[in-house]
Amino acid sequence: MKHFDLPLSEQDLALLRAGDCVTLSGTIYTARDCAHKRLISLLNENKPLPVPQGALIYYAGPCPAPAGKACGSCGPTTSARMNSFAPRLLDEGIGGMIGKGEMSEETRQAIIRNGKIYFAAIGGAGATYSNAIIKSECVAFPDLLSEAVYRMQVKDFPVVVAYDRSGGSVYRD
Repeated sequence: MKHFDLPLSEQDLALLRAGDCVTLSGTIYTARDCAHKRLISLLNENKPLPVPQGALIYYAGPCPAPAGKACGSCGPTTSARMNSFAPRLLDEGIGGMIGKGEMSEETRQAIIRNGKIYFAAIGGAGATYSNAIIKSECVAFPDLLSEAVYRMQVKDFPVVVAYDRSGGSVYRD
């Protein structure tokens, strides 16, 4: 298993191939459907995103943190629900996504066009993922509760490269 520190560099992205099992350490951001609608609204209004250039967006809504933990269960949600937003966000500079399941051909082409990445996380493993989260802070849209945008520090967060920057796909290949 390969390990990468975030944000991913161009050299990191060049090494990653569909099917690679990797762990990630660094900063990721969560956003689900409602947050994505607001992110696109910010872009339409020429306002800055709460997610910096090159960052990974994790399609997840963390549960409240139990005592002594950074967050509660935090498993991936179905990525296909973000297909209408992902190409624009990739074109605007996000570094890639982490989610569950296949995404559209339009999203895959946006990944290739922008030289980015899509990682698959394991559905049903929310408790395992929460153990890899060492810090969590709401940074945008707190009224959305678990669907708000959270900045998370992760250590050894396990994922699989689902779509790589050169067109490889675990769902096709």
